Amino acid sequence: MPGIVAAGHQETASAAAEVLKSGGNAFDAAIAAFWTACVVEPALTSPAGGGFLLARPAGESSRLYDFFVQTPQSKRASQELHFFEVSANFGKVTQDFHIGMGSVATPGNTMGMFKVHSDLGSMPMSELVGFAAQLARDGFAIDPFQSFVLDVIHPIYLASPGARRIFASEQRDGHTKQPGEHIANPEFADFLEQLARDGYPFFYEGELAEEMDRMSRHSGGHLSKTDLSDYQVIVRDPLTHHIGKSLLTTNPLPSSGGALIAFGMSCVKPLLSGQIFGSTEHLTALAETMAATELARKFASHDLHRLLDPVAIQAFRDQVHSRAASFKGTTHISIADGFGNLASVTTSNGEGSGDLIPGCGFMFNNMLGEEDLNPMGFHNWTVNQRMTSMMAPSFVDTPNQTIVLGSGGSNRIRTAILQVLVNLLEYDMSIEEAVCAPRLHYEKEKLDIEPGLSGTQNLIARYKNHFCWPQQNLFFGGTHAVVTAGHSFSGAGDPRRNGVVITIP
Repeated sequence: MPGIVAAGHQETASAAAEVLKSGGNAFDAAIAAFWTACVVEPALTSPAGGGFLLARPAGESSRLYDFFVQTPQSKRASQELHFFEVSANFGKVTQDFHIGMGSVATPGNTMGMFKVHSDLGSMPMSELVGFAAQLARDGFAIDPFQSFVLDVIHPIYLASPGARRIFASEQRDGHTKQPGEHIANPEFADFLEQLARDGYPFFYEGELAEEMDRMSRHSGGHLSKTDLSDYQVIVRDPLTHHIGKSLLTTNPLPSSGGALIAFGMSCVKPLLSGQIFGSTEHLTALAETMAATELARKFASHDLHRLLDPVAIQAFRDQVHSRAASFKGTTHISIADGFGNLASVTTSNGEGSGDLIPGCGFMFNNMLGEEDLNPMGFHNWTVNQRMTSMMAPSFVDTPNQTIVLGSGGSNRIRTAILQVLVNLLEYDMSIEEAVCAPRLHYEKEKLDIEPGLSGTQNLIARYKNHFCWPQQNLFFGGTHAVVTAGHSFSGAGDPRRNGVVITIP
């Protein structure tokens, strides 16, 4: 099966490519890539995390599979929780994260993969987990990027004996695996093979669910067996929004990322006419649009439908026009196949809770400890509710081509995708140029800027609170994208997050 895949790791992309070569479709390939990412990108995703898959089966309309995390159905008193802060060192800055069993929300990734497989898959799940299971059993050499990510948050991946056994470096005391060190995880391989045999009930209803319930009760968590058995994947109609002659299809409400990208494109598009890429005018329009989007998010926090009201867009556009005169563990996979199927999948485990699921070799999520997912403050979440997310797996249909894209990067997801779309639709860049071009990010009255933008000096005179990064950085997201135009394919893996593209002729 011809096709193309863009992902954040060579092995992740290779798993998808092998499935396509074996006759599987884009959805089979996405599932195989996800399981493999759990093995080789362990700080970015996990079977115990959550995510979204935007699917467009050939000849059919798009649908959004929402398998993001759910808040537990009951809440323990805060003094009973195992919930604590750790600091991660990014070199120039530090960031605090909250982990422990009290940070674990009800996971959805595993059920999500089985729902997509049931609806759209064509190959046995046993074959789709095979690539990941073999890597986990035989082991693999960790690459420099994954080593860096693990090392930044090493207090989390060294927080428990089980985690240390898998991730602790043999070369450098007190740190996680260094580049080239071997990671083998036979327990994870066993888990994947049993999961393929028994299906999702193995995770959500059986002895493993009992063990997770027991661990949570005894170790200061909220998660219960009832939370697991009651979890459901939600299939939603995606959000669609016209951008000139192009149509954006993306993650709908209640998640906010898609709506914010649509809002941002509506604001910035009229401001870019005639502006040179990288110029002060171009960069100011982007920065002010990001500022307006942040303000609009607060303005419409309880009714995000208001964001796309034409009156609201015009009001914020006028504001932008007048002014213009953190690490997050997330990974993305984009796939198109020769049948015309499209898959865009973004998943996350937060940073991980520090606790491994007994006998399985992978970590719980820490979504209840994510500051940006808990805007009302920790422990103030509503029970039994889908958590909101910035993840925005997307399609863009232009008169000549279809773009499949998404990004990791928490709050930088919306600004990364916005800038790639601006580069493609307003500056007529190739997909590789659009993804690799320098970016900026504005949030909380601070402007972060990558090198290589000609208008930077004039821009920083306007924004006193700024930081000029010495080189491109994973901070600015990881947008992995593919383009299909008739029977031809092209794509780009974001170098900021070790992106890889494989084309199957």
